[in-house]
Amino acid sequence: MFKPKAIYYEKDIENYILGKELMEKYKDVPKIEIENHNAIEEMRQKENKEFVLMKKNLIIGTRKTHKFVENHKVSDYLVPYTSSGCTASCMYCYLVCNYNKCAYLRLFVNREEMLEKIIKTAEKAEKDLTFEIGSNSDLILENTITNNLIWTINNFKDTKKGKLTFPTKFDMVDDLLPLEHKGKIIVRMSVNPKEIINKVEFGTSRLDGRINAINKLKEAEYEIGILIAPVIFVENWKELYLELIKELEAKLSNEVKKDVFFEVIFMTYSYVHTKINEEAFPNAINLYNKEIMTGRGKGKYWYKEEMRKEGEAFFREELKRYFPNNKILYIV
Repeated sequence: MFKPKAIYYEKDIENYILGKELMEKYKDVPKIEIENHNAIEEMRQKENKEFVLMKKNLIIGTRKTHKFVENHKVSDYLVPYTSSGCTASCMYCYLVCNYNKCAYLRLFVNREEMLEKIIKTAEKAEKDLTFEIGSNSDLILENTITNNLIWTINNFKDTKKGKLTFPTKFDMVDDLLPLEHKGKIIVRMSVNPKEIINKVEFGTSRLDGRINAINKLKEAEYEIGILIAPVIFVENWKELYLELIKELEAKLSNEVKKDVFFEVIFMTYSYVHTKINEEAFPNAINLYNKEIMTGRGKGKYWYKEEMRKEGEAFFREELKRYFPNNKILYIV
């Protein structure tokens, strides 16, 4: 259970039910009042080597930006929701966007306002829409602190139209199993080979735990997707990812295998990641490989086209071999 070293909070959070609950829950934790959760100067001035220590803090505020962004993968819209950032330390995390601005977990207590907009948008639409509520954080992890997923599912289940979806790298799903979700929730578990989880995805659930969580969620009649993401082309990547696919085929329940879908996403990286990882994780592996990576905008990198084509061919062939009846929604 995560217990913050300190809490940085905006004054008006106590105008919200969740804000009051969190302040009471952590009444013994040192607190620092801030003007804006998005501009904590004390954090920005810290050195990169303090990256992991910063993640021991919790920031609580209200979300001011509520813009929905069109998406054409699992969801119709990416939706800003109840948290941003994470307590884990995945070395490639795309949320680490500006050195020390986005490293830590930020909780937003105005959940009623955010869910109301989703419900109104869903019910006005001509077709059933799916909303991605977990693109900025891991909501299974957040739920262990706020119970926001339980609250969200309970308050969304009776809407006339619409679905919610989110990805996760965590296995703490037991609180979701007894909920009456009415088929409106799509849970997508992110997986990687054990070696990559152990060496790169620090602070997340192990692979066996994630697979067990998938099986439990399916038994509770949630719709399930599997994200193989991000694919990292380490030296023995084909061996590792084939082993992963075989393990999924062996350990996923028959009910999961009936209709689970797959998403495959190749890793993107950046100069910012390189500098933080060099100082925060000096003994960890280097994810930047200039031989197979190329620039993708200022300070950003992704795999060269020939590497991506080889990767796509591999995943299409092996997923077809071991999961012949399941859809691959996309490989990017």
